[in-house]
Amino acid sequence: MTHYFSALPRLIPRLARFVWRVLKAFLRNRGILLAGGVGYNVLLSIVPLFALLCVLLTHVANEQHLLDVLSLQANHLTPTHASILLDAVQTLLESRDAIGLIGLPVLLIFSSFAFRMLEDCMAIIFHHPDHAAKRSVWVSVLLPYAFILVLGTGLLALTLLVSTIDALNDAMLAIFGTNLPLASLSEPALNLISFLGMFAMFSAIYKVLPVVHIALRRALVGGFVAALLWEGVRQLLVVYFASLSLVNVVYGSLATIIIVLLTLEVGAIILLLGAQVIAELEHNDRSGLPWYVDPRKRAINSSR
Repeated sequence: MTHYFSALPRLIPRLARFVWRVLKAFLRNRGILLAGGVGYNVLLSIVPLFALLCVLLTHVANEQHLLDVLSLQANHLTPTHASILLDAVQTLLESRDAIGLIGLPVLLIFSSFAFRMLEDCMAIIFHHPDHAAKRSVWVSVLLPYAFILVLGTGLLALTLLVSTIDALNDAMLAIFGTNLPLASLSEPALNLISFLGMFAMFSAIYKVLPVVHIALRRALVGGFVAALLWEGVRQLLVVYFASLSLVNVVYGSLATIIIVLLTLEVGAIILLLGAQVIAELEHNDRSGLPWYVDPRKRAINSSR
C-alpha cells in the first residue's frame, strides 16, 4: 500500500499528460464532428434496426415480452425519450404486412448505416499503418450485418429468458399460490444484463471495427470503461433534461428529436474517446514506448 501511495506523485502528472494527449488527438481527428455523424446515423438506424429485429423475432418469441425487453434497451440508449422510438417501432410492427419481402432489405440497409459510419470513424482514429494488412471489401460490406445478427441473437436470448421466468412464475402461482422469488428481481437483473450487453457491444466495436489489430484485453478494458462512463452520463442526462434543460423553450416542437440526437451524440463522443485512448496506447506499443511517453514528442526530439 505504501508503494502505491509513493507512486502517486509520479502517476498523476503522467496520467494528466496522457489525458491531454488523448484530447488533443481526438480534436485533431475531428472527434466532435465524427461523433455528430455517428449520432445522426444511429438515429437513422435505430428505428429500422429495432423494427427489423422485432419483425423477425416475433416468429419465435412473445411479442409483448420482446417489446418489454426492447423498451429497456431503448432506455439505455435514449433514457429521456425512449417511448418515442418504441412508438415508431410499434407503428412499423402494425404495418408488418405492408413491409413485405421488398421492405425487409430496405430496413436491413438502413439498419447498417450506424455500423458503417462507426467503421469509417475507427479508420480515422486508428490511423492505418502502411505495413498493416488491408481489410477485404467483402468483410467491410458484411461486418455491419454480422453486428446486427449478434444483436438479434442477444435480444432473442434476453426475451426468451424473460418469457421463461414469467412462465415459471405463472406455474408457481397456479400450483403454490405464491410468486417466484426470482420474479421480483427481474427488472434489476435485466438492467444488469443490459449494461453487460452495452459493455460487450463496445468491446466488440473496439476489437473488430479497427483495421489494425487490437488486443482483446485492451478492447475489454476500453469497453467496460466506456459502458460505465455512459451509464453515469446517462443518469446525469435524465436529471438535466428533466429539470434543467432549456431545449423545450428553444426548440419547441422539435425539442424531442433534438434531445434524442444530443443524447446519441454524447454516447458517440464517449465511444470514440474510448477508441482514441486505445489508439494512443497502441501507438505507444508499436513505438516500443511506455504508455505515458508521447511518441510524437520523442520523434521530434530525436530528429533534432
